[in-house]
Amino acid sequence: MRSVELFAGAGGSALGASMAGFSHDAVVEWDANACETLRLNKRAKTPYLEDWRIFQGDVRAFDYSAIAPGVDLVMGGPPCQPFSLGGKHRGHRDERNMFPEVARAVRELRPRALLVENVRGLVRPSFRRYFEYIILQLTYPGIVRDDGESWEDHVGRLERIHTARTMPDLTYQVVFRVLNAADFGIPQRRERVFIVGFRSDLGLEWSFPKATHSLEALLRSQWVTGEYWERHGVAPPARPGPAERHRARIAQASSRMDCLAFDQPWRTVRDCLVGLPSPAPRGVPGIANHEFGDGARVYPGHTGSPLDEPAKTLKAGDHGVPGGENMLARPDGTVRYFSVRECARLQEFPDDFFFHGSRTEIMRQLGNAVPVTLARLLANSVRKALLVHGRRN
Repeated sequence: MRSVELFAGAGGSALGASMAGFSHDAVVEWDANACETLRLNKRAKTPYLEDWRIFQGDVRAFDYSAIAPGVDLVMGGPPCQPFSLGGKHRGHRDERNMFPEVARAVRELRPRALLVENVRGLVRPSFRRYFEYIILQLTYPGIVRDDGESWEDHVGRLERIHTARTMPDLTYQVVFRVLNAADFGIPQRRERVFIVGFRSDLGLEWSFPKATHSLEALLRSQWVTGEYWERHGVAPPARPGPAERHRARIAQASSRMDCLAFDQPWRTVRDCLVGLPSPAPRGVPGIANHEFGDGARVYPGHTGSPLDEPAKTLKAGDHGVPGGENMLARPDGTVRYFSVRECARLQEFPDDFFFHGSRTEIMRQLGNAVPVTLARLLANSVRKALLVHGRRN
């Protein structure tokens, strides 16, 4: 199946979609370092990237007429800064708000499906009206905002169309959900909103995949059965005590063993780093992007990610302020920064995937990425729905 990837960054979303069976007609990204990351892996013949057509430039200037009709999926994660909790919260007033460009891509390519990712802040109450506007734009991408028309007037026009009996020619059935990556086996607590739509003429039925992993199952494996520690070879005297905030859940997990039988445990930082040696100041031979970064310290709001829990959300930037999410907190209370390679693992990039740029630039690429495995899961779910429709017709 054919796809177009917008705002590709380091390629987490695009790589996951390729693994799910999509072939990218275009992979579009403006950042020079991110584009060089993609080209570097393409030259290295990293699996799935060999046939990517990489376009460096502003998506607002991209000409979709060069792409043949019949695209199955448009996907991507527009810049999150306008809606991020760590940004200035300018929303639609921020020039980096690229959701209108997603609607343009859908309007001009008429794909059978769309898949968009962004920060959870997009659905907070202060942005509720504008988020409704985004959903309506993706539902009716052919109803374009007129010159001089405010977005408030445009959303009113879209609402009138939405409540009318006659639907426009190009219409999508759009749903959204906030997903926590940890609930799908990614070793990171990363909540993001995903928007999925199918062209209305297809008559498809679809729902988001069910969560496969849980905190309760992790606590059970750690503090009820002990399987987690045995798997990692941690003897009882060396096991850290459970966090106070989890004690009630542990007691509940002890009494709900049958209910948790089908859950898999959340994956932890320790799970993620199995087989990877500690980073060294000059790197580790044979392991790319695995240098030790000095200077990690704890201060309020910057405490790092516990070794035996999923990591906190990786943030774009050198050390992840605010939040300290790009730092490992060891059981003995000491901390250190994650190496680039460790962060890549937390985002589920394969170990043979290389990154270009300074540490700051690479961390920006990784902090903005969609975890590869989660992208593959969602893209595969969309692909299966499209295949079922194809067999019916």
